[in-house]
Amino acid sequence: MTRTDVSRVSRLTLARLVSHVRGVGDGVLSTRGPDGGPQAAYLALAVTDEGELVLDARAGSRKVLNVGRDDRVAVVVGGREGTTLQAEGVADVPAGVDRARCVDAYRAAFPQFAGSLSDPGIVVLRVRVEWARWGDFRVSPPVLEEASGGVRA
Repeated sequence: MTRTDVSRVSRLTLARLVSHVRGVGDGVLSTRGPDGGPQAAYLALAVTDEGELVLDARAGSRKVLNVGRDDRVAVVVGGREGTTLQAEGVADVPAGVDRARCVDAYRAAFPQFAGSLSDPGIVVLRVRVEWARWGDFRVSPPVLEEASGGVRA
């Protein structure tokens, strides 16, 4: 099935996206390296109530430097249990109230990592999802839900 073959695809809701990410809690973030080539990292992922994906990283890490050059990213969450979320969006290092919201979501998801968020060498990255597809491949035919232009309630 291609991205444009939506005859069997329902609308992905914000509730489904949030529930899936909170249930899985990890995934792979893909960015573009300095030469334009792909670079991927497996990491802990949280999500805000608004559907923003949240992770922490060392300020000098490849992913943070890559996002500074090209904010387009892709994320995959899940797969082992037969459900998966594929997402594309733009990443940034949020500030002010946006950062506070993202930090709150990360702390709620990973209290064991809360101390790292006060380390000045650690930044919070946020991914604002612009396209996503959730799939349940445990059933036949698979259940697919997709959203373009952001995921809304």
